Amino acid sequence: MNGYFRAMAPREEFGAADEDAARMTLGVEEEFLLVDAGTGVPVPQAEAVLGLVRAEPGPTQWQAELFQTQVEAATGICGSLDELAAQLVAGRRLLARAAGTLGVRVVATGVPMLGGALPPRTEGARFAAIEGVHTGLVRDYQACGCHVHVGVPDRETAVGVLNHLAPWLPTLLSLSVNSPLRHGRDQGYQSWRAVEQSRFPASGLPPWSASAAEYDRAVERLVDCGVLIDDRMTFWFARLSPHLPTVEFRAADTTVEAWESVLQAALSRALVRTAVGDLAVGREGPRLDPQVAAAAVWSAARYGVDGPAVHPIDGVLVTGHRLVAELLAKVTPALEDEGDLDFVRVAWSLLRLRGTGAELQRAAGSEAVVAMLADRLVEGVDLDGVGTQPLGRT
Repeated sequence: MNGYFRAMAPREEFGAADEDAARMTLGVEEEFLLVDAGTGVPVPQAEAVLGLVRAEPGPTQWQAELFQTQVEAATGICGSLDELAAQLVAGRRLLARAAGTLGVRVVATGVPMLGGALPPRTEGARFAAIEGVHTGLVRDYQACGCHVHVGVPDRETAVGVLNHLAPWLPTLLSLSVNSPLRHGRDQGYQSWRAVEQSRFPASGLPPWSASAAEYDRAVERLVDCGVLIDDRMTFWFARLSPHLPTVEFRAADTTVEAWESVLQAALSRALVRTAVGDLAVGREGPRLDPQVAAAAVWSAARYGVDGPAVHPIDGVLVTGHRLVAELLAKVTPALEDEGDLDFVRVAWSLLRLRGTGAELQRAAGSEAVVAMLADRLVEGVDLDGVGTQPLGRT
C-alpha cells in the first residue's frame, strides 16, 4: 500500500548514475494478491508465505501489506534491464512456489477479482492508525501496484524531476491497466485500482513544487491536518521517497507479466533522465490545470491505452495511442543513452498485439482468470523477444 524501496542502499552509496555505464539505477516493488487455489477468493496467508520466502537467499526483500491477503516483493538496486528482469522473474517464481506449498496461488491483479470475507488487517501500530483514520476506505482496500524507483543525486533535483513527470503519469497507468474486475463484476474501467486509490487524500498527479522545502511543507501540512498518517502515505502517482534518494513512480497497476514491469521501469528511468537534462538547461516542468490533470487520470483508468484520453498539457481529447507516441518521442534519446530503446519498442508492439492486463482478464472470464494470471505470473523475460507466453488477442 505504501511501502518504500527498502532494498536500496544507504543514501551515501546511491547516486543518479553508476560511474561505469552512466546508467541511472532503478528498482521495482510489486504487490501481489494471495488467493485460494480452488476458489480464487483472497486468503489471509501472507504471514505464512512471507515466512517461507524470507528464508530463501537472494536480493529480493519481502514485505507485508495492510491486509494479510497481500505481499510485496522489492528487487535490489539494478543498473540494467537484464538485471532487473532476472530479479523480478526469480522473485515471482520463488513466491509462487512458496505459496503453492500452502495451497495458495499468487496473482498479479490491481484489485481482487472475486469476492470473499473482509480480510484481516496486518498487525502493527501504523496499520491500525491508517484503519482508524480512513475507516471504510481501507476496510477492503486490497489494491496492488507496481512501483518503480529511479535514483537521483539530491532532493532538489528530484523535485524538479517530479514537476516534469506529471504530464506522463496517466500514460504510464494506461499502459499497465490490470484491474477491470472487482468481486466478480466488470466495473467498466480498465483500472479499478486507480479509482479506489483516487478516494484518498494526496492522490492523482503530484502538485508542482518550486523546491524540496516546498514539497516537504505540502506533505507535512497534510499530516498536520490529520488526513495522512505520516509522510510515507501519499498516494500521488509519483513522489519523492521519504527515506531514499529516489523518485518513486506509483502510477501502474501490478502487471500480469514481469516484462511489463520492466517496461514501466525503462520508461520511468527515461523520463527521469530526460527531466534531468531539461533541468540542466533551465527548463521547468509545466504547471498543469488540476481539473485537467484529474480528468487525464480518470480517462486513463476508464479507457486504458486503446481508448480516448485527455492530454494533460493541452487539455483536449486525444487517443491513448497518441499520448504513448508523444511519450516515446520525448524519451527516445534517453532510452538510447541507457541502451533500452529496442526493448521498449518491442514491448510496446507486443502490448498492442497481446492486449493489456485488463483485456486479458476480460478475455479469460471469471471462470479462468485466476489460472491465467497465476500461469503468466511466472513467465520469463527475453529482452529481445520480450515475452514467452502466446499472445492473448485473436
